[in-house]
Amino acid sequence: MGVSENIKYLLSKEIPYNVKLIAVSKTKPNEAILEAYNTGHKIFGENKVQELVDKYNSLPKDIEWHMIGHLQSNKVKFIAPFVHLIHGIDSFKLLQVIDKEGIKNNRIINCLIQFHIATEESKFGFDLPEALQMIQLSEFNELKNINIVGVMGMATFTENTQLVRDEFKELVYIFNQLKSNCFLVKTDFKEISMGMSGDYKIAIEEGATMVRIGSLIFGER
Repeated sequence: MGVSENIKYLLSKEIPYNVKLIAVSKTKPNEAILEAYNTGHKIFGENKVQELVDKYNSLPKDIEWHMIGHLQSNKVKFIAPFVHLIHGIDSFKLLQVIDKEGIKNNRIINCLIQFHIATEESKFGFDLPEALQMIQLSEFNELKNINIVGVMGMATFTENTQLVRDEFKELVYIFNQLKSNCFLVKTDFKEISMGMSGDYKIAIEEGATMVRIGSLIFGER
């Protein structure tokens, strides 16, 4: 099947209406993105800033762009004018930079706090005590141009589906702790971004509100 057939199949058969599909278009040409876009799908994710900026500049402006990769603070300024959601907030310093760039661009930038739920050390993210400590900082409450709308995590890359399930359960537990302790009255704190091409079905079963799928749509890189 081609890109358009793949995305239509996922949306009609695999992904519930209340789960947002982020089509991960990293390394893919504009033609492939437009094929997906022409089905009516307008939510895409990139993991490198320069590629994201290039695609934003050359593709339709009603696309909702998500930054799903590790984001260096010195590159925030390039995506701050247009990015819809930054998934990988892994430090307070990064939030401070995003807030400053939000002020410069006169916009509030939506963000997800990334948590390290995998066994692999190479993954980025907070643990729950670190995040709670950050949220309680007076400096955190002074940030007016960022909007925390949920959490993100990446499971271990493994054939062990029980391990993956347990890691997704951990992220949902973290979300619920943050919701009840820090964001109880914040109605837009509702997103759990987890699950990719290999494990999105488990993620959905465990409570994902966003899944990030690339190869099942665009083919292997």
